[in-house]
Amino acid sequence: MAKMIRVRMESKLPVIFLKEGKTIVAYTPALDLSTCGQTIEEAKANFEQAVKIFFRECTKRGTLEDVLISLGWKKSTTRPQTWQPPEVVGRLDLPIPQFA
Repeated sequence: MAKMIRVRMESKLPVIFLKEGKTIVAYTPALDLSTCGQTIEEAKANFEQAVKIFFRECTKRGTLEDVLISLGWKKSTTRPQTWQPPEVVGRLDLPIPQFA
């Protein structure tokens, strides 16, 4: 049986909730991960489950460190080691440019 590795996260994941028709989509750019539900509460619960699966499967495959680094996460140099997701520094609603 593979050894389970514990990972400490230093901060919370930024999650965006979008409405697509009657569906609520929960998305985090920090993991490039999304899921959905019929309500925000359902989308949140589904998202929490998806995050658990994401970390469990990456850990099981031995790819967690590579995946997090590729997504811009930073690993601390202190013990115990922690990971921090990319920092959200702003949010804008930009107009879509004209195109032909």
